Amino acid sequence: MQTSSTNISERMGRSQELSEFKRGTVIGCHLCNKSIRDISLLLNIPRSTVSGIITKWKQLGTTATLPQSERGQHMLKSTVRRSSQLSAESIAKDL
Repeated sequence: MQTSSTNISERMGRSQELSEFKRGTVIGCHLCNKSIRDISLLLNIPRSTVSGIITKWKQLGTTATLPQSERGQHMLKSTVRRSSQLSAESIAKDL
C-alpha cells in the first residue's frame, strides 16, 4: 500500500500521457472487478485518470488518444449557427 508521503516526482505530471499498455492494464483491472482506488494504488496513477480511462472505454470502446477539436473549427460552427443567413464572406471577415 502506498503512503501519503509519496515523492511528488514519482507521480504522473499533467503533460505526460499514459502508454497504451498502461491504459489497457487499467481496463484489465477494471474487468477483474478491481475498484478505481485499488487500480490507482496498484499502477501509481491518479484516481481521476483511472476513472477517465474507464469512462472513455465504456463510452467509445477504445482507450486510444483521439485528436482534440481545434478552436477555429468550433468558432466557425458557432458563428454559422448564430447567423445562418450571412454570406461566407461576411463570416470570414468576422473570424
